[in-house]
Amino acid sequence: MNREELTETIVLAKQAKSLTWEAIADELGVGKVWLTSACLGMNSMPEAPADKLCALLELPPEAKATLMSYPTKTWGWDVPQDPLIYRLYEIVGVYGDTLKEVIQEQFGDGIMSAIDFSMDVDKEENPKGDRVVITMNGKFLPYKSW
Repeated sequence: MNREELTETIVLAKQAKSLTWEAIADELGVGKVWLTSACLGMNSMPEAPADKLCALLELPPEAKATLMSYPTKTWGWDVPQDPLIYRLYEIVGVYGDTLKEVIQEQFGDGIMSAIDFSMDVDKEENPKGDRVVITMNGKFLPYKSW
């Protein structure tokens, strides 16, 4: 079973059981963003949560090995067409240089890790329209001189 087949199987099982990513994450004891990313093929899953996910969603036996395999983290180079993904792409396009300047002014020359990293998505109710709150928390990694 390859990652694309597994992702489709997971999404169909999730829908059939009327589960949310948050409910699945709570059942496995992991973060909802990380769980979703692993189920969509962008992260490998340790054995314990892989076992729990396979049992919860009644996945086929070969699913566990695929969940635990190391992914190749690639994506298309085209501008995304999905409106929500495009807006995130647009945010990085408009504010990427600004974020880089502000981060490097506060921390020095380096990057924010996407390995030692966590992310969460929350809903903030607002009378003018509910707000999406995305929190990214990554370790600062300074560039080294040698």
